[in-house]
Amino acid sequence: MNFQRRNKALLGFNDLPVVLLGIPLVAFLMPLIFFGDTLSEGLLAYWPKWRVALLFTTFYWVSMRWMVLLFRYIWPEYKDTAKRLVLMILTVVVVVLLINNFCYEIHDLLLPEGHNNMRPSKFDYAKSTYMVVFFVLSLYEGVYFYYRWRLSLIETERLRQENITSQLEALKNQVNPHFLFNSLNTLIYLIPEDADRAVRFVEQLSKVYRYILEIRDRSLITVAEELAFLDAYQFLLKERFGDSLQIDVQIDPAVKVLHLVPLSMQMLLENAIKHNIISQEHPLLIEINVGTRRDTLQVRNRYQPKQQVQESTKVGLDNIIRRYAFYTTATVEIDQHDGWFTVQLPLLYTPDLVAAGNGAGEL
Repeated sequence: MNFQRRNKALLGFNDLPVVLLGIPLVAFLMPLIFFGDTLSEGLLAYWPKWRVALLFTTFYWVSMRWMVLLFRYIWPEYKDTAKRLVLMILTVVVVVLLINNFCYEIHDLLLPEGHNNMRPSKFDYAKSTYMVVFFVLSLYEGVYFYYRWRLSLIETERLRQENITSQLEALKNQVNPHFLFNSLNTLIYLIPEDADRAVRFVEQLSKVYRYILEIRDRSLITVAEELAFLDAYQFLLKERFGDSLQIDVQIDPAVKVLHLVPLSMQMLLENAIKHNIISQEHPLLIEINVGTRRDTLQVRNRYQPKQQVQESTKVGLDNIIRRYAFYTTATVEIDQHDGWFTVQLPLLYTPDLVAAGNGAGEL
């Protein structure tokens, strides 16, 4: 059983059906194509030549199959493909050349009396033999290359999915420990000042982290779900910054069923807070709305950078951009002009929406 599995792995497929069908078929065609025989006298009269062709075709097919297995066992790596093919072909040419003369001499001896009146030349006999041999080799190599190509596609897709998953985890981890630290500091301040507000603050904080746990296995999220999360997230930010932070959300209900990368809006809010001045004298305004095109969600903030800007790793925006690239050719657009810093996120359909007749890919 292990031997059979090894052979299947080396060949790239279970070749038993091909062998059982291919050998009789090739043997049937050989006398017709190469030796001038016909079926004019019927199958019964043709059978002796078919039988001899069947014997030699079986011998060469099995020999070439064994040769393929041997050379792939010795040089299994993809980088050795050229060397394996060259050495195998040279070996096959030499081996067939050596045994072909012997097969030619016994060919007529295997035929019944009266069937050897049209003896082919050695050249024609060798030509037919090499045609069969290289047909078999081409068959096995063609299937094997297709098998390896499919494996490479599967491996590429597996790595792509792993990459998406790892980037999703990285993005979710962008719910910065500093955010939790600042939230706890705000909670410490609220507890002695207003117990009811402290309770509401804890409730909203739990919603934020529950949402993060719930989307752990999801690569895309609806706009409606992301906005529901932002309600809880905004509450925490408002408790921390008060009127110094103003967030204006104006979203057309028609786009709420579309999808985007999870936590992308949260990350953009976090970036805006991190890099801009927020004070009573300079309140920070953040707007979330449908973009200049109907196929984007726009998050923009007043551009009022801090004098001592924190060192940015650019993980947030880069991560969003890379993950969007897996789902759409539409790009994440980033712009800064007229005192605004703007990011437009593509809105995506899911396969379910596509099946319902709403389109495909981007909006």
